Amino acid sequence: MTDQTHPTNHGPTGVASTVRRQLLTGGAALGATAALGFPFIGNAAAGKTTTWKVQTSWPGGTGLEIFEDWCNSIVEKTGGELEFKPFSANAVVGDFQLFDAVKNGVLDAMNPFTIYWAGRMPSAVFLTSYPLGLRQPGEWDTFYYSLGGLEIAREEFKKQGMHYVGPIQHDANIIHSKVPIRSIDDFRGRKMRLPGGMVAEVFQAAGAKTTLLPGSEIFPALEKGTIDVADYVGPAVNYALGFQEVTDFIVTGPPGFMSIYQPVDLMDLTVGMKQWQALSPAMQQFVEMETHVYSDVHYAKIQQADMEAWKKFEEAGTLVTRLSQEDVVAFTKLAIPRWYAWANKSKAAAQIFQVQLDYMMSPQTGYVTPDMIKGQSLKI
Repeated sequence: MTDQTHPTNHGPTGVASTVRRQLLTGGAALGATAALGFPFIGNAAAGKTTTWKVQTSWPGGTGLEIFEDWCNSIVEKTGGELEFKPFSANAVVGDFQLFDAVKNGVLDAMNPFTIYWAGRMPSAVFLTSYPLGLRQPGEWDTFYYSLGGLEIAREEFKKQGMHYVGPIQHDANIIHSKVPIRSIDDFRGRKMRLPGGMVAEVFQAAGAKTTLLPGSEIFPALEKGTIDVADYVGPAVNYALGFQEVTDFIVTGPPGFMSIYQPVDLMDLTVGMKQWQALSPAMQQFVEMETHVYSDVHYAKIQQADMEAWKKFEEAGTLVTRLSQEDVVAFTKLAIPRWYAWANKSKAAAQIFQVQLDYMMSPQTGYVTPDMIKGQSLKI
C-alpha cells in the first residue's frame, strides 16, 4: 500500500512540489507556477474553467462559512482551471440525498458527514469514528494515510461510481439535552436524535429511543419537543444553530474525551467518477493535496471557534455535565458486539475494522485488550 500523503501516481515529476509551494504561499505562488509552465494556468487561459457544484452537510454557522471560503478560493489557486461552487445543506437536495445526487450527476461533488452512508455501505461506519473506537484526529489520519484506509475507501466508493478524495477533520460531537444527563442510566427512555448506524444502536442498547434527523431539522424538533436529547457536532456550530435556546444542558465524556461515541466525526470530499476522470492527472493531484490541507485548516478553525463558543454557552446559562470513566466502561461493553456485527456486514467493513482493531490493541493506543473481545470473530 502506498502512502497517499505524498501521491506518486499522478502527473509529471515536480508537480507535487509546485502544488505544495502554491498551497503554502497562496496567490504569490501563481506567478512562479506560471513561469514553470504549471498546466493549470495554460488551461484556464484557453477558457476551459471546469465548475463543480459541491454541496456540504453544513446548514449554517462556522462550518458553512469555512466551507464556502475554501470553495471560493479554488478558482484562484488553480489559475481559473477549476472552480468549486458551494451549496449549503438542502440547497440542491436533502442532506441524505447527497449520495444519489453525486452518483447520478445532479451534483458534481459532496462534503458530507461520512457516517450518513452506513445504511448503503456498511464500511462507512468505519470510515469515521464510532463508539469507543479510534479517538484522536491523528489516529484517523494515521489510518487513512499510513495504514491503507484511503485505498480501501476509494475502492468502496468506486463501486458506487464515485471517487473518495479524502477525509476532512472537523470536531467531536456533543449532546444537547433538555434534562441533565450524568450517567449512562439517564439516557433510558429519552427521545434522542442520532446519525443512525452503530451509534444509534449503542444508545438504543442503553435504553434511548433514537430517531434519525439531518442537522437542519434538529432545532425545530427540540423546540417542538419531538426529541428531548440531540447529538450534533461541536459547540461553535451548535451555538450558531441556536441549540442554547431550546436546551439547558450539554453532555460530554470524561476530561480529555469530549465525545465517547463520535470523538472524530469525519467529513469527506467525494466526487462523481465522471467528473474526476475528466480532470488532468496534475489537477487530480492538486485536489487530493488541497483536500488534505483543507482538513487541517478546517479542524483548526473550528477548534478556535469552539473555545469562543463555550463561553457563549456559559453566558446563555447552559450547564455542562460529564459522563464518568465508569460510563466509558459500560458503553464499551455495549459497543464491542456491535463493532463486530457491523464489521461482518461486508468484506470491506471487516477489512477496515481489522486494521483499526490491530491499531487499538497495539501499545500505540492500548484501547482494547484480548479479554475485551473474547468470543468475537471477523469474517474476512
